[in-house]
Amino acid sequence: MKHKSFYDKVYAIARQIPYGKVTSYGAIAKAIGSPKSARVVGYAMNNSSEKDVPAHRVVNRIGMLTGKHHFNGSNLMQQLLESEGLKVVNHQIQDFEQHFWDPQEAIKT
Repeated sequence: MKHKSFYDKVYAIARQIPYGKVTSYGAIAKAIGSPKSARVVGYAMNNSSEKDVPAHRVVNRIGMLTGKHHFNGSNLMQQLLESEGLKVVNHQIQDFEQHFWDPQEAIKT
């Protein structure tokens, strides 16, 4: 069995985030067993060249669009989230708890 890299594990979780939901860098880090690696999850999202990784659905722990400057266009991350029904004000997802997807709850092994 091939050993998955850290980034591969991050992308595998990110691909499962449902349409209209978001998760945090820290929640993904916890789900893959590296709870102190939220920043590295951010690096993974920034470096994802794979089209099927919905990086726009990964935000910081309070719902801020901290990765927005890594998307092409001035407001692409916000536009993608709004097209999925989320409301974003001042670069922060409104009703964050309602839209939060916890990978540890969703992916019980």
